[in-house]
Amino acid sequence: MNTNKNKCLVALNADIIRGKIYTIRNTQVMLDSDLAAIYGVETKVFNQAVKINIARFL
Repeated sequence: MNTNKNKCLVALNADIIRGKIYTIRNTQVMLDSDLAAIYGVETKVFNQAVKINIARFL
């Protein structure tokens, strides 16, 4: 039985991801909305996950 409901793989072009990386004061950053889109979740859900697992996102 497959328990992974509604999971799909998304092929992302490296150029698309590079275009979403911004350099601010010599630090590379990505917007939370862009990261949420990559992971396929809402921005609110993504931000909650970051708060719970902050060490994974540093």
